[in-house]
Amino acid sequence: MAIEHIHHLTEADHCQTLVLKIGSALLVDGDGHPRKDWLDALVREIAGLRAGGQKVIVVSSGAIALGAARLDLPKGGRASLADAQAAASVGQIALAGLWSGLLEEHGVQAAQMLVTLDDLEDRRRYLNASSTLSRLLDAGVVPVVNENDSVATEEIRFGDNDRLAARVGQAAGVDAVLLLSDVDGLYDGDPKDSGAKLIERVEGVTPEIIAMASDNSSSGMGSGGMLAKLQAARIAERAGITLAILNGTGNAPIARAVKEGRGTLFMPRRSDTARKAWLGGRIAPEGVLTVDAGCAEALGNGASLLAPGLIEVEGAFDRGALVSIHGPKGERMGQGLVEYSADECRAILGLREGDQAAKLGYTPRAAVVHRDHMVQL
Repeated sequence: MAIEHIHHLTEADHCQTLVLKIGSALLVDGDGHPRKDWLDALVREIAGLRAGGQKVIVVSSGAIALGAARLDLPKGGRASLADAQAAASVGQIALAGLWSGLLEEHGVQAAQMLVTLDDLEDRRRYLNASSTLSRLLDAGVVPVVNENDSVATEEIRFGDNDRLAARVGQAAGVDAVLLLSDVDGLYDGDPKDSGAKLIERVEGVTPEIIAMASDNSSSGMGSGGMLAKLQAARIAERAGITLAILNGTGNAPIARAVKEGRGTLFMPRRSDTARKAWLGGRIAPEGVLTVDAGCAEALGNGASLLAPGLIEVEGAFDRGALVSIHGPKGERMGQGLVEYSADECRAILGLREGDQAAKLGYTPRAAVVHRDHMVQL
Protein backbone atom coordinates (compact mmCIF):
# COMPACT_ATOMS: atom_id res chain seq x y z
CA MET A 1 0.00 0.00 0.00
CA ALA A 2 1.21 3.49 -0.81
CA ILE A 3 2.27 6.05 1.78
CA GLU A 4 -0.32 8.81 1.57
CA HIS A 5 -0.23 10.30 5.07
CA ILE A 6 2.41 10.90 7.73
CA HIS A 7 1.01 8.21 10.02
CA HIS A 8 1.65 5.64 7.28
CA LEU A 9 5.38 6.04 7.97
CA THR A 10 4.92 4.12 11.22
CA GLU A 11 2.70 1.36 9.80
CA ALA A 12 4.33 -1.78 8.44
CA ASP A 13 1.49 -2.34 5.94
CA HIS A 14 2.47 0.91 4.22
CA CYS A 15 6.15 1.22 5.09
CA GLN A 16 8.07 -2.00 5.60
CA THR A 17 11.54 -0.42 5.55
CA LEU A 18 12.40 3.10 6.67
CA VAL A 19 15.55 5.21 6.56
CA LEU A 20 15.69 7.61 9.50
CA LYS A 21 18.16 10.50 9.19
CA ILE A 22 19.27 12.45 12.26
CA GLY A 23 21.25 15.66 11.93
CA SER A 24 24.09 16.89 14.12
CA ALA A 25 22.07 19.67 15.75
CA LEU A 26 19.49 17.17 17.02
CA LEU A 27 21.99 14.61 18.27
CA VAL A 28 24.65 16.88 19.79
CA ASP A 29 24.25 19.98 21.97
CA GLY A 30 26.16 23.23 21.56
CA ASP A 31 29.03 21.95 23.71
CA GLY A 32 29.53 18.83 21.61
CA HIS A 33 27.88 16.44 24.06
CA PRO A 34 25.19 13.90 23.07
CA ARG A 35 21.61 14.88 23.91
CA LYS A 36 21.04 11.72 25.92
CA ASP A 37 17.41 12.28 26.92
CA TRP A 38 16.40 13.08 23.35
CA LEU A 39 18.29 10.07 22.02
CA ASP A 40 16.78 7.76 24.64
CA ALA A 41 13.29 8.78 23.52
CA LEU A 42 14.13 8.39 19.84
CA VAL A 43 15.64 4.95 20.33
CA ARG A 44 12.47 3.88 22.15
CA GLU A 45 10.57 4.99 19.06
CA ILE A 46 12.90 3.00 16.80
CA ALA A 47 12.40 -0.06 18.99
CA GLY A 48 8.65 0.49 18.75
CA LEU A 49 8.77 0.65 14.96
CA ARG A 50 10.69 -2.63 14.86
CA ALA A 51 8.24 -4.24 17.27
CA GLY A 52 5.50 -3.24 14.84
CA GLY A 53 7.18 -5.16 12.05
CA GLN A 54 9.21 -2.42 10.37
CA LYS A 55 12.89 -2.50 9.42
CA VAL A 56 14.86 0.65 10.21
CA ILE A 57 18.12 2.09 8.90
CA VAL A 58 19.59 5.05 10.76
CA VAL A 59 21.68 7.64 8.91
CA SER A 60 23.34 9.57 11.70
CA SER A 61 25.33 12.76 11.57
CA GLY A 62 27.33 13.94 14.57
CA ALA A 63 30.79 12.39 14.23
CA ILE A 64 32.58 15.66 13.49
CA ALA A 65 30.72 17.53 16.24
CA LEU A 66 31.45 14.84 18.83
CA GLY A 67 35.09 14.54 17.81
CA ALA A 68 35.66 18.29 17.73
CA ALA A 69 34.51 18.59 21.34
CA ARG A 70 36.89 15.84 22.44
CA LEU A 71 39.80 17.40 20.58
CA ASP A 72 38.83 20.97 21.52
CA LEU A 73 38.91 22.06 17.89
CA PRO A 74 37.59 25.48 16.81
CA LYS A 75 34.43 26.05 14.77
CA GLY A 76 33.03 22.65 15.62
CA GLY A 77 35.87 20.90 13.81
CA ARG A 78 35.17 22.63 10.50
CA ALA A 79 37.92 25.26 10.52
CA SER A 80 39.89 23.20 8.01
CA LEU A 81 39.68 19.95 6.13
CA ALA A 82 42.37 18.43 8.33
CA ASP A 83 40.41 19.38 11.46
CA ALA A 84 37.23 17.87 10.05
CA GLN A 85 38.96 14.61 9.16
CA ALA A 86 40.63 14.37 12.57
CA ALA A 87 37.38 15.18 14.38
CA ALA A 88 35.50 12.58 12.33
CA SER A 89 38.09 9.91 13.15
CA VAL A 90 37.60 10.45 16.88
CA GLY A 91 33.88 11.11 16.67
CA GLN A 92 33.03 8.02 14.62
CA ILE A 93 34.07 5.78 17.51
CA ALA A 94 31.99 7.80 19.94
CA LEU A 95 28.99 7.87 17.61
CA ALA A 96 29.06 4.12 16.98
CA GLY A 97 29.35 3.40 20.69
CA LEU A 98 26.50 5.75 21.45
CA TRP A 99 24.06 4.11 19.04
CA SER A 100 25.19 0.61 19.92
CA GLY A 101 24.71 1.15 23.63
CA LEU A 102 21.30 2.79 23.35
CA LEU A 103 19.89 0.20 20.96
CA GLU A 104 21.29 -2.64 23.03
CA GLU A 105 19.21 -1.43 25.98
CA HIS A 106 16.16 -2.38 23.89
CA GLY A 107 17.59 -5.71 22.77
CA VAL A 108 18.48 -4.40 19.33
CA GLN A 109 21.81 -5.05 17.62
CA ALA A 110 23.42 -2.12 15.81
CA ALA A 111 25.90 -2.22 12.93
CA GLN A 112 28.12 0.58 11.68
CA MET A 113 28.54 1.37 7.97
CA LEU A 114 30.83 4.20 6.87
CA VAL A 115 30.39 5.18 3.22
CA THR A 116 31.07 8.01 0.82
CA LEU A 117 28.68 9.08 -1.89
CA ASP A 118 31.04 7.51 -4.41
CA ASP A 119 30.49 4.14 -2.75
CA LEU A 120 26.88 4.31 -3.93
CA GLU A 121 27.79 5.61 -7.39
CA ASP A 122 30.29 2.91 -8.32
CA ARG A 123 28.41 -0.19 -9.44
CA ARG A 124 30.60 -2.73 -7.69
CA ARG A 125 30.64 -0.87 -4.39
CA TYR A 126 26.93 -0.18 -4.72
CA LEU A 127 26.28 -3.92 -4.95
CA ASN A 128 28.39 -4.52 -1.86
CA ALA A 129 26.57 -1.84 0.11
CA SER A 130 23.17 -3.06 -1.06
CA SER A 131 23.96 -6.66 -0.16
CA THR A 132 25.30 -5.69 3.26
CA LEU A 133 22.28 -3.56 4.10
CA SER A 134 19.91 -6.29 2.95
CA ARG A 135 21.64 -8.95 5.02
CA LEU A 136 21.77 -6.77 8.13
CA LEU A 137 18.08 -5.96 7.90
CA ASP A 138 17.18 -9.61 7.36
CA ALA A 139 19.20 -10.43 10.48
CA GLY A 140 17.17 -7.98 12.55
CA VAL A 141 19.99 -5.46 12.86
CA VAL A 142 19.66 -1.67 12.71
CA PRO A 143 22.42 -0.39 10.39
CA VAL A 144 23.79 2.98 11.50
CA VAL A 145 25.22 4.70 8.42
CA ASN A 146 27.40 7.79 8.25
CA GLU A 147 29.54 9.42 5.63
CA ASN A 148 33.19 8.46 6.05
CA ASP A 149 34.37 11.99 6.74
CA SER A 150 37.74 10.82 8.04
CA VAL A 151 38.88 10.09 4.46
CA ALA A 152 36.43 12.16 2.40
CA THR A 153 37.59 15.42 0.88
CA GLU A 154 35.04 17.15 -1.30
CA GLU A 155 32.20 15.38 0.53
CA ILE A 156 33.04 17.13 3.78
CA ARG A 157 32.89 20.52 2.13
CA PHE A 158 29.86 19.93 -0.05
CA GLY A 159 28.28 16.62 0.99
CA ASP A 160 25.35 16.14 3.35
CA ASN A 161 23.66 13.24 5.07
CA ASP A 162 20.25 14.19 3.68
CA ARG A 163 21.36 13.22 0.21
CA LEU A 164 23.24 10.26 1.60
CA ALA A 165 20.04 9.04 3.29
CA ALA A 166 18.24 9.08 -0.05
CA ARG A 167 21.09 7.19 -1.70
CA VAL A 168 21.09 4.63 1.11
CA GLY A 169 17.35 4.31 0.64
CA GLN A 170 17.90 3.50 -3.02
CA ALA A 171 20.53 0.88 -2.20
CA ALA A 172 18.34 -0.78 0.41
CA GLY A 173 15.12 -0.56 -1.60
CA VAL A 174 13.23 1.16 1.22
CA ASP A 175 9.70 2.51 1.18
CA ALA A 176 10.41 5.85 2.82
CA VAL A 177 13.14 8.19 3.99
CA LEU A 178 12.41 10.31 7.04
CA LEU A 179 14.55 13.40 7.61
CA LEU A 180 14.31 14.83 11.12
CA SER A 181 14.86 18.58 10.95
CA ASP A 182 14.70 21.70 13.11
CA VAL A 183 11.59 22.87 11.25
CA ASP A 184 8.20 21.24 10.67
CA GLY A 185 8.84 20.77 6.96
CA LEU A 186 8.99 22.84 3.79
CA TYR A 187 7.43 26.30 3.97
CA ASP A 188 6.51 28.54 1.06
CA GLY A 189 8.71 31.23 2.61
CA ASP A 190 11.04 31.80 5.55
CA PRO A 191 9.63 29.74 8.46
CA LYS A 192 10.46 32.65 10.78
CA ASP A 193 7.93 34.82 8.95
CA SER A 194 4.44 34.66 10.44
CA GLY A 195 2.85 34.50 6.99
CA ALA A 196 4.83 31.48 5.81
CA LYS A 197 2.72 28.37 5.26
CA LEU A 198 3.74 24.75 5.69
CA ILE A 199 3.46 22.69 2.51
CA GLU A 200 2.12 19.31 3.56
CA ARG A 201 2.46 17.46 0.25
CA VAL A 202 4.79 17.94 -2.71
CA GLU A 203 4.13 16.26 -6.04
CA GLY A 204 7.53 16.68 -7.62
CA VAL A 205 10.50 18.88 -6.71
CA THR A 206 10.16 21.59 -9.34
CA PRO A 207 12.25 24.76 -9.79
CA GLU A 208 9.45 26.61 -7.99
CA ILE A 209 9.83 24.28 -4.99
CA ILE A 210 13.61 24.66 -5.02
CA ALA A 211 13.18 28.45 -4.96
CA MET A 212 11.44 28.17 -1.58
CA ALA A 213 14.48 26.65 0.10
CA SER A 214 17.44 28.07 1.92
CA ASP A 215 20.80 26.39 1.51
CA ASN A 216 21.91 27.37 5.01
CA SER A 217 22.01 25.08 8.00
CA SER A 218 20.41 27.01 10.84
CA SER A 219 22.47 25.30 13.53
CA GLY A 220 25.84 25.97 11.95
CA MET A 221 26.78 22.50 13.15
CA GLY A 222 25.95 20.35 10.13
CA SER A 223 26.36 20.61 6.39
CA GLY A 224 22.74 20.42 5.31
CA GLY A 225 19.87 22.86 4.95
CA MET A 226 16.48 22.85 3.26
CA LEU A 227 18.10 22.90 -0.16
CA ALA A 228 20.00 19.72 0.70
CA LYS A 229 16.73 18.12 1.82
CA LEU A 230 15.05 19.01 -1.46
CA GLN A 231 17.97 17.49 -3.35
CA ALA A 232 17.44 14.35 -1.27
CA ALA A 233 13.72 14.43 -2.08
CA ARG A 234 14.53 14.65 -5.78
CA ILE A 235 16.70 11.53 -5.51
CA ALA A 236 13.98 9.70 -3.57
CA GLU A 237 11.06 10.65 -5.79
CA ARG A 238 12.84 9.34 -8.89
CA ALA A 239 13.49 6.06 -7.09
CA GLY A 240 9.87 5.46 -6.13
CA ILE A 241 10.57 6.36 -2.49
CA THR A 242 8.47 8.66 -0.32
CA LEU A 243 10.49 11.24 1.59
CA ALA A 244 9.27 13.10 4.66
CA ILE A 245 10.58 16.07 6.61
CA LEU A 246 9.44 16.23 10.23
CA ASN A 247 10.41 18.41 13.16
CA GLY A 248 12.78 16.48 15.41
CA THR A 249 13.56 19.06 18.06
CA GLY A 250 11.19 17.74 20.73
CA ASN A 251 11.21 14.41 22.53
CA ALA A 252 9.63 11.46 20.68
CA PRO A 253 9.44 13.49 17.45
CA ILE A 254 8.02 10.70 15.29
CA ALA A 255 5.08 10.05 17.58
CA ARG A 256 4.39 13.76 17.89
CA ALA A 257 4.43 14.32 14.13
CA VAL A 258 2.15 11.36 13.56
CA LYS A 259 -0.29 12.56 16.21
CA GLU A 260 -0.37 16.11 14.82
CA GLY A 261 -0.10 15.03 11.17
CA ARG A 262 2.41 17.82 10.72
CA GLY A 263 5.27 17.65 8.24
CA THR A 264 5.96 17.56 4.52
CA LEU A 265 5.59 14.47 2.36
CA PHE A 266 7.37 14.32 -1.00
CA MET A 267 5.58 11.79 -3.18
CA PRO A 268 7.26 9.41 -5.66
CA ARG A 269 6.97 10.56 -9.26
CA ARG A 270 7.25 7.21 -11.01
CA SER A 271 6.34 3.60 -10.30
CA ASP A 272 9.76 2.32 -11.38
CA THR A 273 12.73 3.07 -9.20
CA ALA A 274 15.56 5.16 -10.56
CA ARG A 275 17.72 2.05 -10.35
CA LYS A 276 15.26 0.04 -12.43
CA ALA A 277 15.01 2.82 -15.00
CA TRP A 278 18.80 2.95 -15.20
CA LEU A 279 19.06 -0.81 -15.58
CA GLY A 280 16.33 -0.74 -18.21
CA GLY A 281 18.35 0.87 -20.94
CA ARG A 282 20.43 3.92 -20.01
CA ILE A 283 23.77 2.06 -20.05
CA ALA A 284 24.93 -0.28 -22.83
CA PRO A 285 25.23 -3.88 -21.61
CA GLU A 286 28.77 -5.29 -21.50
CA GLY A 287 27.74 -8.89 -22.06
CA VAL A 288 24.92 -11.35 -22.63
CA LEU A 289 23.66 -14.16 -20.39
CA THR A 290 21.44 -16.71 -22.13
CA VAL A 291 19.15 -18.88 -20.00
CA ASP A 292 17.15 -22.06 -20.59
CA ALA A 293 13.37 -22.25 -20.84
CA GLY A 294 12.84 -23.12 -17.18
CA CYS A 295 14.94 -20.21 -16.00
CA ALA A 296 13.21 -17.89 -18.46
CA GLU A 297 9.84 -18.83 -17.00
CA ALA A 298 11.13 -18.29 -13.45
CA LEU A 299 12.52 -14.88 -14.37
CA GLY A 300 9.15 -13.91 -15.79
CA ASN A 301 7.65 -14.69 -12.37
CA GLY A 302 10.12 -12.41 -10.58
CA ALA A 303 12.87 -14.86 -9.64
CA SER A 304 16.61 -14.23 -9.62
CA LEU A 305 18.87 -15.63 -12.33
CA LEU A 306 20.64 -18.70 -10.90
CA ALA A 307 23.60 -20.58 -12.35
CA PRO A 308 21.72 -23.86 -13.09
CA GLY A 309 19.60 -22.05 -15.69
CA LEU A 310 22.53 -20.34 -17.40
CA ILE A 311 23.44 -21.90 -20.78
CA GLU A 312 25.68 -19.32 -22.50
CA VAL A 313 27.87 -16.35 -21.58
CA GLU A 314 29.03 -13.71 -24.08
CA GLY A 315 31.42 -10.84 -23.56
CA ALA A 316 34.14 -9.86 -21.09
CA PHE A 317 32.92 -8.12 -17.97
CA ASP A 318 33.60 -7.75 -14.26
CA ARG A 319 31.30 -8.20 -11.30
CA GLY A 320 28.81 -5.35 -11.14
CA ALA A 321 28.64 -4.87 -14.91
CA LEU A 322 25.35 -4.42 -16.71
CA VAL A 323 24.49 -7.52 -18.75
CA SER A 324 21.63 -8.35 -21.10
CA ILE A 325 19.54 -11.44 -20.34
CA HIS A 326 18.28 -13.52 -23.27
CA GLY A 327 15.90 -16.44 -23.44
CA PRO A 328 16.70 -19.79 -25.12
CA LYS A 329 15.60 -18.50 -28.54
CA GLY A 330 17.74 -15.39 -28.28
CA GLU A 331 14.87 -13.12 -27.27
CA ARG A 332 15.92 -10.26 -25.01
CA MET A 333 14.15 -10.61 -21.67
CA GLY A 334 15.82 -8.05 -19.48
CA GLN A 335 19.09 -6.82 -18.06
CA GLY A 336 20.73 -6.40 -14.70
CA LEU A 337 23.87 -6.11 -12.64
CA VAL A 338 25.79 -9.37 -12.57
CA GLU A 339 27.27 -10.77 -9.36
CA TYR A 340 30.21 -12.52 -11.08
CA SER A 341 32.80 -11.77 -13.75
CA ALA A 342 32.39 -13.30 -17.21
CA ASP A 343 34.98 -16.00 -16.48
CA GLU A 344 33.28 -16.88 -13.20
CA CYS A 345 29.90 -17.07 -14.96
CA ARG A 346 31.39 -19.49 -17.51
CA ALA A 347 32.92 -21.55 -14.70
CA ILE A 348 29.59 -22.10 -12.92
CA LEU A 349 27.40 -22.24 -16.04
CA GLY A 350 24.69 -24.87 -15.47
CA LEU A 351 26.03 -25.88 -12.05
CA ARG A 352 23.93 -26.30 -8.96
CA GLU A 353 24.92 -24.46 -5.76
CA GLY A 354 26.66 -27.46 -4.22
CA ASP A 355 29.05 -27.76 -7.17
CA GLN A 356 29.81 -24.05 -7.60
CA ALA A 357 32.23 -23.65 -4.68
CA ALA A 358 34.74 -26.12 -6.13
CA LYS A 359 34.88 -24.13 -9.36
CA LEU A 360 34.96 -20.70 -7.74
CA GLY A 361 37.22 -21.42 -4.81
CA TYR A 362 34.83 -19.63 -2.44
CA THR A 363 31.25 -19.86 -1.25
CA PRO A 364 28.93 -18.89 -4.13
CA ARG A 365 26.74 -15.81 -3.97
CA ALA A 366 22.97 -16.00 -3.80
CA ALA A 367 22.45 -15.46 -7.53
CA VAL A 368 24.17 -14.69 -10.81
CA VAL A 369 21.83 -11.72 -11.21
CA HIS A 370 19.66 -10.96 -8.20
CA ARG A 371 16.08 -9.95 -8.87
CA ASP A 372 16.64 -6.71 -6.91
CA HIS A 373 19.25 -5.71 -9.50
CA MET A 374 17.31 -6.83 -12.59
CA VAL A 375 14.64 -5.31 -14.78
CA GLN A 376 12.44 -7.07 -17.30
CA LEU A 377 12.19 -5.51 -20.76
